[in-house]
Parts: sequence; structure tokens; C-alpha cells
Amino acid sequence: MPHRSDQPVPHRSDQPVTHRSDQPMPHRSDRPVTHRIPEPSGLPVGDLPTHWHPQGPLTVDLPVPQVALAIGAHPDDVELGCGATLAKWAAAGCRLHHLVLTDGSKGTWEVDADRAALVATRRREQQAAAGILGGGEVTFLDWADGELPSDLPARRQVCAVIRQVQPDVVLGHDPWRRYRLHPDHRHAGWLTLDGVVAARDPQFFPELGLASHRPRRLLLWEADVANHLEDAAGFERVKTDALLAHRSQHGTTMGIASADQVATLEAKVRRQLAAHGALGGLHAAEAFHCIADL
Repeated sequence: MPHRSDQPVPHRSDQPVTHRSDQPMPHRSDRPVTHRIPEPSGLPVGDLPTHWHPQGPLTVDLPVPQVALAIGAHPDDVELGCGATLAKWAAAGCRLHHLVLTDGSKGTWEVDADRAALVATRRREQQAAAGILGGGEVTFLDWADGELPSDLPARRQVCAVIRQVQPDVVLGHDPWRRYRLHPDHRHAGWLTLDGVVAARDPQFFPELGLASHRPRRLLLWEADVANHLEDAAGFERVKTDALLAHRSQHGTTMGIASADQVATLEAKVRRQLAAHGALGGLHAAEAFHCIADL
């Protein structure tokens, strides 16, 4: 039975008690907020910005939503940005949905790559990764990789998916992350924000014939200013396995040359999750900027 999104999830005896997301986490000596920026994890998405410093109390752990929608620029971005959080929620009964905005057709260093074949491969990989995290429908908008706009037609598509899925929580890229080079990540962030606004207000895109929907929370990964943590302890390996499903990206995105380097990728994942967790005294976490006033 899924937990209602407005009820906190009971803590298991083997998990540390964390504060509800609507209550600031006190800066106690046993839950220090670190000012030290750790060394890069080696993952292409998710490391803390070098300019990060605490700007107020952190919150920890939203109540498990009934429905969550994660919006990624490319196949693999959702797993990199929030894979452990989605796996944790799915294990507690949340229904997951994945929205992938581009086709991933430029995700190779091979000059003569068959891009149509790569698109088909990356679709299969994304569906396999979603299954590892806990299942759920995967929607592909198939914008050309590297050419994602943040215009009205694209916003209409994102709005439609939000209204159809009716998520309690939406997760996506932080468009305010400073010096974010890849244009698709920036545009995906704006589309997530603008799509939420359009989905909640009935005067946006009435021609869709879909009822408006207002999510309860928005979580932005790779946050320029993190203010929320989701405890990821126990879900490090699930996140790693979901990333490993993207086999076409092992040598590029994941930085592993062969199957015997799986431990190398898992070490990167654990290093990043530990760095995020250290912001609030947790063993492992994924850090976000949480927007509650939607």
C-alpha cells in the first residue's frame, strides 16, 4: 500500500531518525553542516559546486510521495541526479514516472556512429534503468540531443505530461547551477520549472483538454544552493546498478572502460553520496534545492 504523500514514512529501526522536510534540521554537534567542499567524485553530474556554503538549515526527507515524476535532459540524467531517492521511494510504495527530453543521439565519441541505432539503444537502456530503480513509465519527447529548446512548444509537452501523471513531487535539473556548460541541462531545468507553472494554472494550454495539477514539491538536483537532503543509505548499489544499465555510456559518461571496473563506478557513486550526506551528518544522501511554494 503506497504511503500518502502528506504522511511521513515510518522509520525503520536500522535507519537514523531524520527531521521532516517541513521542519528545519537543527545544527547540532551530532549533525554538523560541513563547509569543506570534497574532491570531485568522478561522476559527470551531481557534485557539489565549489562555491557552496551553508545558507540556512537543511531539511531532510520528504514524506514518501504517492507519485513522483523525474525529468531528465538525456537518458541517464535521472539516475545520476536522483536515482537513490527514486529507488528509496519506490521501495516504500511510490509510483515512479520518468520523462526524458532528448533522444541521446550525440552521446558517443565515435565520429561515424549510427545515430539512429544509438537512439534505440539508449531507449532500451533507459527503460532497463527505470526498472532497476523500481519501475514506472518512461516517456521520451525525442528532442535532438544538444538542441533542446525551452520554448512554448516544449513547455506545452512538459505541461501535458505533468497534468497526465499528476505527481506529488517533480524532480529535475537546477537551471540556476552556475557555469553549467551543457545547454540541454540548462534548458531542461527551465522546462521543468516552466512546465510546473503551466501545469498548475488552468489558463495555460487549455487546448490540451487536461485538468490543471499543482505538485506539492519540486526537487532540483545538482543544486547551486542545496537546502534539502534525501537520505540514500542502503540505496548506493541500486543507483550504481541503474547507471550500469546505460552500457553505451560506460566509456564516456561513466568513465569505466570495461565490466571489471564496476567497482570503480560504485566507488564514485558512494563518494558523491557521502559528500552530499556530509552536509547534514548523514552517511549518504542526495542533495537538492527544494521549492515548496508551488
